[in-house]
Amino acid sequence: MKRLGRYAGVGVLATAVHYLVLIACVELAHWPAWVGSGVGALAGAQVAYAGNRWYTFAHRGPVLASWLRFHATAGLGALVGMAVVAAGVRLGVYYLLAQVVATLLAMLLTYLVNRAWSFR
Repeated sequence: MKRLGRYAGVGVLATAVHYLVLIACVELAHWPAWVGSGVGALAGAQVAYAGNRWYTFAHRGPVLASWLRFHATAGLGALVGMAVVAAGVRLGVYYLLAQVVATLLAMLLTYLVNRAWSFR
C-alpha cells in the first residue's frame, strides 16, 4: 500500500501537468479534447517517470530500459484515456469530467503494469 500511495502522490503532480496541457490545448489552441488529452498525457508521463523511478519504486536499473517500458505503459494509458475522453465528449459529457474518469482508469491500469513490468 505504501507504493500505491507514493504512486498516487507522484500521479497528482503528473496529473496537474497533464491537465494544464490539456486545458491549454483545448481552450487556447482549440484542439479536440481527445488530442489535448494525449498531448497532456505525454507531458505528464515525463514527470511521472522521474518520480516513479526514484521515489515510488526506487528503481536502480538501467534508465533506458525502464524509460522505454514506462513509456510503452504510459502510451497504453494515454490511448485508454483518449478513448474515454472521446467517448465522453461524444455522449455530451464535459471534457474535463470525462478526463477525470479516464485518469482514474488509466492510473489503476498503469500502476499494475508498472509494478509488474516497467520497474521490476
